[in-house]
Amino acid sequence: MADPVSPVSAPSGPSGSPGLSTAGPAPLDDALPQHVERVLAGYLDRRRTEVLGIDPVVAAAADALAGFVLGGGKRLRPTFAWWGWRGAGGDPADPHAQGVLSAIAALELIQACALVHDDLMDASSTRRGRPTVHVEFARMHAANGWSGPPARFGAAVAILVGDLAQVWADDMFHAAALPEGAHTRAAEPWRAMRTEVLSGQYLDVLAQASGDTAESTALTIDRFKTAAYTVERPLHLGAAIAGADPRVVAAYRRYGADIGVAFQLRDDLLGVFGDPRVTGKPAGDDLREGKRTLLVAAALQRAEQRGDRAAADVVLSALGDPDLDAASLERARSALSELGAVQSVEQRIAALTGAALDALDSAPVAEPGRSHLFELAERATRRAW
Repeated sequence: MADPVSPVSAPSGPSGSPGLSTAGPAPLDDALPQHVERVLAGYLDRRRTEVLGIDPVVAAAADALAGFVLGGGKRLRPTFAWWGWRGAGGDPADPHAQGVLSAIAALELIQACALVHDDLMDASSTRRGRPTVHVEFARMHAANGWSGPPARFGAAVAILVGDLAQVWADDMFHAAALPEGAHTRAAEPWRAMRTEVLSGQYLDVLAQASGDTAESTALTIDRFKTAAYTVERPLHLGAAIAGADPRVVAAYRRYGADIGVAFQLRDDLLGVFGDPRVTGKPAGDDLREGKRTLLVAAALQRAEQRGDRAAADVVLSALGDPDLDAASLERARSALSELGAVQSVEQRIAALTGAALDALDSAPVAEPGRSHLFELAERATRRAW
């Protein structure tokens, strides 16, 4: 039997993390993603040392998590949380600013948990252009000639790696050196966010299994599976840490819910029409996985209104077909466009973005937080990645 091989190399510490410079630190506002990665790399390195004390072979799981977290991602959730804190009066020169940075960096571990589990549930083979965690550990099993099905081992380890991310997220958040009372204020968004994302994930799994293609179902999934933990609750978290005015919290939640749904709708379009070299996932993967998105729901509704059974059949035949080929994908894309579903989703994105910006504009949000949140709305909803 070959020696066990780890699917992901361990990070060498903060200075060895992807994209980090050995030069002196830049201001937090100006280089936030790099500072988030620095904090995450240091934290994950310390926790890896801890699991080494349990048994050296457990390091493979810790390394997989570190590689996943540090190997890509836009750091969108900590970015929204940071500018939510800044817009509520947070000051990067404050002695607690590093503690705030640690607290919001923990959001990346919540994201890792969601993605590792989501990839397993969707049987996705790649993420960010690399093999998913369950695929890598299945390969590790096969390479070592271990007993049992490799896929089952890969699935089991992916569940554990995702759980580890969730546990370490809680640990990282609660250990952050925040001002007195901040953890108590932030408990509500932190608690609610975790329940909301798991509820949204369940609704997504249920919709795929039951074949529910209602627009209302798709929007509810978008609201809780994506919007809540991507934008709304990170903003709420930053505001709570800063002790924000209730008017700011209310505006953040409205902005966050609308921008978060718009973000997911853009992701749905990219999941069907995006370039794999940019998105990091195979073209049409959302269709292969049977995702009941608003894009699909809108197309089927319009096909029914028109009595166009042929167009509906093209979409339905592609939905959930794991062997969907390029020609069938192109036919599905054409049907989605010709039925007006793409235009409908684009209009919904524009309407949600406008409502979100109106909510933000009417609240006492401090600069430079206000300007950055306007800019983030644009980036999140008009992106090509």
